[in-house]
Amino acid sequence: QVQLVESGGGLVQAGGSLRLSCAASGRTFSNSAMGWFRQAPGKEREFVAARSWSGTRTYYADSVKGRFTISRDTAKNTLNLEMNSLKPEDTAVYYCAADSKLTTFYRSSYYYTPDIYDYWGQGTLVTVSS
Repeated sequence: QVQLVESGGGLVQAGGSLRLSCAASGRTFSNSAMGWFRQAPGKEREFVAARSWSGTRTYYADSVKGRFTISRDTAKNTLNLEMNSLKPEDTAVYYCAADSKLTTFYRSSYYYTPDIYDYWGQGTLVTVSS
């Protein structure tokens, strides 16, 4: 059974940093696109960051560009999201997502939507206080 489990969320003051991790089990995603989405209270789920299967392409929402960094630890089969200079508007549940297909590139715009991701974690809560 394939599972994605996020960790690393918590309470942090504005300007602080957090590192989220997504541990995959059941299969490896080293050759699959992966991404992070988030959902704030009362809002729809939105794209945060994504990485193509090869890692040669990364994508970020404008709201996090320059502050967040997506990376993968192949040896540990984890996807990470380094979040710096956090703002209260970053408060949300953060979800990890993975594509089931291997070595597949998509048109750039596709990475920003949930459509290409077949597996989702349960989410980890990030709260940024002002």
